[in-house]
Amino acid sequence: MEYHGLDIHESIILDAYRANYAVYQKLETIVRDTLEKAVSEKGLYITALESRIKTEKSLAVKLSIKGSKYSSIMDLTDIVGARVITFYNDEVDMISALVDKLFTIDWKNSVDKRKMHELDSFGYNSLHYICSVPKSLYYDPECPLLNEIRFELQMRTALQHVWANMYHDTGYKSGIEVPSEYLRALNRLAGMLELADEQFSNIRASISAYRHKVESLVSGGNLDDVLLDGDSFRAFLEQKPFEKLNDRIARINQAEIVNVSLVPYLKVFKDLRLRTLGDLSRFIVENADDAYQLALSQLASTDIDIISSSIGVQNLCFVHILKSGAGLDGLVRMFETLGGVNEYNRERANRIYEVASKLEFLNRK
Repeated sequence: MEYHGLDIHESIILDAYRANYAVYQKLETIVRDTLEKAVSEKGLYITALESRIKTEKSLAVKLSIKGSKYSSIMDLTDIVGARVITFYNDEVDMISALVDKLFTIDWKNSVDKRKMHELDSFGYNSLHYICSVPKSLYYDPECPLLNEIRFELQMRTALQHVWANMYHDTGYKSGIEVPSEYLRALNRLAGMLELADEQFSNIRASISAYRHKVESLVSGGNLDDVLLDGDSFRAFLEQKPFEKLNDRIARINQAEIVNVSLVPYLKVFKDLRLRTLGDLSRFIVENADDAYQLALSQLASTDIDIISSSIGVQNLCFVHILKSGAGLDGLVRMFETLGGVNEYNRERANRIYEVASKLEFLNRK
């Protein structure tokens, strides 16, 4: 049996590792399955969840360097390891809170390297917990070691993970001296990655705050204060602003309304120079009756009993475009904005224009 040049004490620890290997495998499975289930149930989105058992060769190297500090195999806390990689710093905190509820944490030996960051450090940021499986989570009376063996759990962001791998690959961590110009380059890179990590988190927080502000303004009816964009339009749609017109049109033939996304119409509204939700709200009020009359002319002589929820907004746009004098070309541009350029757009525009030309809103003086 190979002992990799270890002394008697270190060899005894290595033998214990071999004897316990099946337990380590079971522990790794329990830890990984528990984390995967908990993350899924909480609806958290992570980039990766990794786990591993330290190889015999890796353990032998560690024992050859630090073997004297370990009394027994139970003193080694990283034989079984897991890592959760998130996108954002605040998600690391969410994962850590989750882990605190799942496992027993050895706080004395756990460390938050994010709080140890010095000005000249390399930025090896991550949260390291030393944990064990509580009996309340899993217990096998025939294998009490499962609750006694400690394992290491790392939590870090994707950029922190990139840095850790690059830092390891330089060989610096192994004790090989790196020339000063390379150390300076590594420090600059560490600073860039740390800044990027912070900025991604800040930007997401700002976007979240903006969305809450928009939702508050929309629900409060302060529509002129809200610029028309993707977030504000989605918040506006939650108020169902086109529902009244759709219901009115559906009653023409007692039709069923099939819901579809109205998000594509945001581009049309921007082309029509609507800048705020106030503009959009007035657009609906000013054109609703004429949009209904146009739909009535299209549907009254048919037996169509299923219509799309886009019928109201579509007819509002038709009416507005024709009222503005944009004519057939304006209708064609609208169809191109919604579905791209094709040979049928002008044909569809002609049909709409032919019906609309007989209605009062195009013949008012």
